[in-house]
Amino acid sequence: MPHLARRVSATVSASGLAVAAVLVGSPAPAEPASQTAVSQRPTVKDPFAVGTGGAISTVDPEASAAGLKVLKAGGNAVDAAVAAAATLGVTEPYSAGIGGGGYFVYYNAESGKVRTLDGRETAPMRMPDDAFIDPATGKPYNFTPELVTSGASVGTPGTLATWDKALANWGTLSLADALAPATKVARRGFRVDETFRQQTLDNEVRFAAFKDTKKLFLPKGDAPAVGTVFRNPDLAETYDLIAQRGTKAFYRGKLARLMSDVVRKPRTTKNTALPVPAGWLTARDLRDYRVRSQKAARTTYRGHDVYGMAPSSSGGTTVGEALNILERYDLSAMTPEQALHHYLEASALAFADRGKYVGDPAYVDVPVKRLLDDTYAAERACSLDPAKAATKPVAAGDVTAYDGVCGPATAEGTTDADTENISTTNLTVADQWGNVVEYTLTIEQTGGSGMVVPGHGFLLNNELTDFSTVYAAGDPNRIQPGKRPRSSMSPTIVLKDGKPFLALGSPGGSTIITTVLQVLVNRIDLGMTIEEAIAAPRAAQRNTASVTAEPAFIAAYGPALTALGHTLVPAGDAFTSAAEIGAATAIELGPRKRMTAVAEPSRRGKGSAKVVDPR
Repeated sequence: MPHLARRVSATVSASGLAVAAVLVGSPAPAEPASQTAVSQRPTVKDPFAVGTGGAISTVDPEASAAGLKVLKAGGNAVDAAVAAAATLGVTEPYSAGIGGGGYFVYYNAESGKVRTLDGRETAPMRMPDDAFIDPATGKPYNFTPELVTSGASVGTPGTLATWDKALANWGTLSLADALAPATKVARRGFRVDETFRQQTLDNEVRFAAFKDTKKLFLPKGDAPAVGTVFRNPDLAETYDLIAQRGTKAFYRGKLARLMSDVVRKPRTTKNTALPVPAGWLTARDLRDYRVRSQKAARTTYRGHDVYGMAPSSSGGTTVGEALNILERYDLSAMTPEQALHHYLEASALAFADRGKYVGDPAYVDVPVKRLLDDTYAAERACSLDPAKAATKPVAAGDVTAYDGVCGPATAEGTTDADTENISTTNLTVADQWGNVVEYTLTIEQTGGSGMVVPGHGFLLNNELTDFSTVYAAGDPNRIQPGKRPRSSMSPTIVLKDGKPFLALGSPGGSTIITTVLQVLVNRIDLGMTIEEAIAAPRAAQRNTASVTAEPAFIAAYGPALTALGHTLVPAGDAFTSAAEIGAATAIELGPRKRMTAVAEPSRRGKGSAKVVDPR
């Protein structure tokens, strides 16, 4: 499809300035996906910026530059968030894109309210309860490679619908104008860094299993070389199509039929040895998809109001419950090792309740208010021994009967199956008017399902692997048609005295919850600056026998925590060799409208933080 010249929108921002004229124009003609020696991509990754007038933090300099451009042109935080997210779909295609879903948290400065959008993927309506059972053996599929690389794991994407609804509710730009910066990047290309090449190599076997994926990401049989330019003209054309026709170009018509066909009849290469089970996505699933507008999960912590995602995400309730437990202890008066012991134990208790109670509220009666009740937290805190780590897994609490009084010790619990991958991406934006966006989006595993939609340049998710592998009637996260699988994404906005104080989030699968929780403890309790809080070494206790920890954490705190009964094991999984936990972004809002934007100083190749007016 030839590129469609964009007209300047009449949309006007809250400041009265026309925004669209700065974002639009006729880019260069489309070129084939290729590698060259030179790139216009902003390659400098500065993970720290202080100033006024607006701020943005992402994992990628191209995405941060796109969002900053919108802010400088008078766009608001929602406009900039969508522009940055669309750009991440180009430069971070293995972590996010229009083939996936996510959660959008928004603070409205005018109303003083926090609202959220649940753009999580949904199970196809024809998906059976035994979808993860191999019909040939009657036993569950292996998680990898069968489920990870398959049509069976593809849910109905919600990302594009989330962008559209966010802009319609709170933005000032049209969807077409918000997509313009990303379209330009897709067409002219970006410089390949070590992270992009390594993620491609980590998925080489999976990507080589699909004709269109191999063609896009493994040109000439190898991952793109570091320093070369990677272009995605097919994705640029897809963004153009959406800009012209709106979201119906994605959720209806030819593209919807093509996506469903690819899922139900995976287009594999002749020589792949991967089984690639078929899925159930239909054009009707895409047509009927809806984003949910809902209230945030809210708790208070040491004078702060903490807002996060309510179910289908487990982030808001699990982070909130852990904070409520920790509020019973003066962590600031403890040694670092003692404070970390309390953090790990509170996390385990909250994860136990997550496994028992949290699922899609359209299918499960999730007791959100009870999980975030201070009286319930007081009773759960009875199971936290300040001098010794409890034997894991700990048991879930009883939300139907509690009074905050300590009783007999509970029986041993069970470990909730964890199939969430460490990929995903996150961004944080604040504008000159005080609006704030925290947005986490994903296609699940690094590289999603591995399936690129032919001629359209984006990967489909494998989000349905977040359902429990084996169907059980009492499991809140069991497979059900139309249901959203439970997520750990935890975009969080913290208010102090009714005004934004801190916004943060991270990728990392189930370690998203622990990353956000640990950063909050570091900042609020342990006296760290926000940049120190993000840079500090991390560990994650998810109600398992061992604590997953970064090497620097083990080196610093291992002996003391081991003496308290914790077993620490290095981070890393079957999909990556990186011994890292999370890749957080954050913005802290201070006096005189000062904003401190922070991204990772080293994890995931460093992040990119920018402000409109540096000071």
